[in-house]
Amino acid sequence: MPKSLKTILNFTIFLAIGLGLIWLVTHNLTAQEKEDIIRSFRKANYWLIIPVIFVGIASHWYRAVRWKLLMEPLGYHPSTLNTFFAVMVGYLANLAIPRLGEVTRCGIVARYEHIPAEKLVGTMIAERAVDMLLLLLIMVVTVALQLDTVGMFFTHSIWEPLQHKAGGNKTWVLAGILVALVVLGFIAFRIIARSKIGAKVKGIFKGVWEGVLSIGKMQKKGWFIFYSFFIWALYFTMMYLGFLCMDETRSLGVGAALSVLCFGSIGMIVTQGGIGAYQILVQQTLLLYGIHATTGYAFGWIVWLAQTLMVLVLGFASLIALPVYNKGNRQPVTQ
Repeated sequence: MPKSLKTILNFTIFLAIGLGLIWLVTHNLTAQEKEDIIRSFRKANYWLIIPVIFVGIASHWYRAVRWKLLMEPLGYHPSTLNTFFAVMVGYLANLAIPRLGEVTRCGIVARYEHIPAEKLVGTMIAERAVDMLLLLLIMVVTVALQLDTVGMFFTHSIWEPLQHKAGGNKTWVLAGILVALVVLGFIAFRIIARSKIGAKVKGIFKGVWEGVLSIGKMQKKGWFIFYSFFIWALYFTMMYLGFLCMDETRSLGVGAALSVLCFGSIGMIVTQGGIGAYQILVQQTLLLYGIHATTGYAFGWIVWLAQTLMVLVLGFASLIALPVYNKGNRQPVTQ
């Protein structure tokens, strides 16, 4: 399949899923419910979204700073502005094609800072792995602190359905398939490893592995850990401040902000830029705290639009700024 056709298909499928979720929520709404959603939009104080956007920008800046720490053990010291521009363009690319952003931001830094792209991919994988671990940690803490609300919701809506699907003979079937795939994969690996293509792939994986190992080689591990937690603290602050824009959500506390952050993050992963899924998961989460479904749905859209608008503006601005900032082909400083 041509690469361009595959890209178009990926975009279409993920966007269709998001739009389908929006349709599922809205097509059965009564006239009164539609009016309630519109009223929630009208009553919201959008001036209070401005602090949310600034905190969001700060989170992206410190993500760029943290990414630099992963490059230092490899002997590279890129410009913070270049890494920030790359991060924002990456987020912009993710709005178009899922997972394209990771490749895009690595390509940008490789081009302007003259760093091997395969090593950057390794640092990006390491960074994503740390973020996933922190998200899982936050989810565990959120459920543990709110067993009476979030814990029951997680058990009945997520854990029990997963257990049911994996129960019975299906478990053995899945295990058999997994073993077969491992054996076939090992045989295929041995065959490919002896070819020229295999040697090239091996070089790429070596670069990726060096990037992953950069975490262990860092001299500033403490700063890396601090920035990792600080980035998620900023994400939490965005959500907590976002509650202030609506009268109905203004009284919600830390627990609600943690819950919306956790389940909303899952929504951002599931569909194209989070469209459709993010709004539904925020709505369903806020129902646990007594927020009406129409208000929760409107809140989900307000927060999503604020984040998406920030990515669009900063992403396109970064695209313009990159060649201007790097005019003259500035050379990177290395060890």
